[in-house]
Amino acid sequence: MLKSFERRQQPLASARVFWGRMARYVGLSAGIILTSLGIGILGYHYLEGLSGIDALLNASMILGGMGPVAPLETNAGKLFASFYALFSGMVFLVAVGVLIAPVFHRFLHHFHVEMDEDEDR
Repeated sequence: MLKSFERRQQPLASARVFWGRMARYVGLSAGIILTSLGIGILGYHYLEGLSGIDALLNASMILGGMGPVAPLETNAGKLFASFYALFSGMVFLVAVGVLIAPVFHRFLHHFHVEMDEDEDR
């Protein structure tokens, strides 16, 4: 389980805590992407009959927003590709959101701490 961020009244986390948090969130984001890539590989391999390496290439290209490489032959493969493309767009947004959450929180928390210090003077 990921630890929660520091609260409003707490001081800004140290650089060591922040970089540890970033490492955890990078790992979580990579896990989301790798799981999604695995779904694509399995779908292309079993529904379209592509070899493992071709399934990896197609899934990677769709997940990266480039589009399929191998022509799709079966209706099941075409349906899978259309749903996987929509799914991949959402996965990309979620992965980026997870990745920037600690940076965005630190940015906002830093300015909130500064505002509190100014009010105390």
